[in-house]
Amino acid sequence: MKMVIFPDVDAERLAKIEQAAGSMQVVNCADEDKAAGHIADADCFFGKLTPRLLGAATKLRWVQSPTASLEHYVFPALVDHPCKLTNMRGLFSDVIADQVFGYILCFSRHLLTYIRRQHEASWAPVGGEQGRPSFATGPGQIGSIDRAHRCLADLTLGVFGFGYIGEEIGRRGAAFGMRVIGMDPLKTEAPEGVEAIWPPEKLDELLAVSDFFVIAAPHTPETERLFRLDKLRKMQPSAVLINIGRGVIVPLDDLVEALREGVIAGAALDVYETEPLPAEHPLWRMDNVILTPHVAGFSPRIAERHLGVVLDNVRRFVAGEPLRNVVDKAKWF
Repeated sequence: MKMVIFPDVDAERLAKIEQAAGSMQVVNCADEDKAAGHIADADCFFGKLTPRLLGAATKLRWVQSPTASLEHYVFPALVDHPCKLTNMRGLFSDVIADQVFGYILCFSRHLLTYIRRQHEASWAPVGGEQGRPSFATGPGQIGSIDRAHRCLADLTLGVFGFGYIGEEIGRRGAAFGMRVIGMDPLKTEAPEGVEAIWPPEKLDELLAVSDFFVIAAPHTPETERLFRLDKLRKMQPSAVLINIGRGVIVPLDDLVEALREGVIAGAALDVYETEPLPAEHPLWRMDNVILTPHVAGFSPRIAERHLGVVLDNVRRFVAGEPLRNVVDKAKWF
């Protein structure tokens, strides 16, 4: 058996892949011409597969993508090819879920506002009152400060896309006592702490009940530009939209209009239609928006996890065992 790698990996990684491959030949290719010369009799491939390389392959049975997202990886000939495609899903689930809850806490506890006021030495609680809230407001009443600061256990968390990342987000929501509802085209069984997983046909209903609506779905033909203004209008005026999936899922012009009109209360984004987000974009100057530069997946553990998936799948392939992270090429996930 033979494995082709393109682009080439460093010597340390190559040694580990060769060890996992056992007797299988591993060819590390620095350029596409070299890869094209070796892929004709290759059984598997790791790296950036191009139409040229796939066209030269005659025995290819498995392709390992170096990425979790596949919208820029798959192409028609690869979709039609009988080879199995695996990706890197699962590497970022915990750290992205942590970032999502950073956003949620910032909005529910007004931390973003207080951080800004800190630089002004401003002792001004959100809610319009100065000083501590009064508990002598009368039967059934509550101070404006109390109303402004929300308790997560009173709120509903909707998670659109309940894969590895969505499930980790749901787990954290349950730990905070939130009502958690997931949405997924494939999963139907809700894990512990999650009320239910709804099918995509109930999207409007999920938008309507969610206090925080998190997009954790991949870019697919079905999700591209899905959350136009008409969808955002299904949300509550007090709700917050969070996108850590893919930027093209939420058209930014529609989001800006929804924020300006008060259709929703706020948004937190780590991904954008255009990256970097242009400096003149109005989102930069909105106080009810949190913007981070596509860093939700950053972690010192990602490199070792990435290599771990490759090594595990190489061992599985050599042993004839089921591969990890097999995707549906036509669906891009």
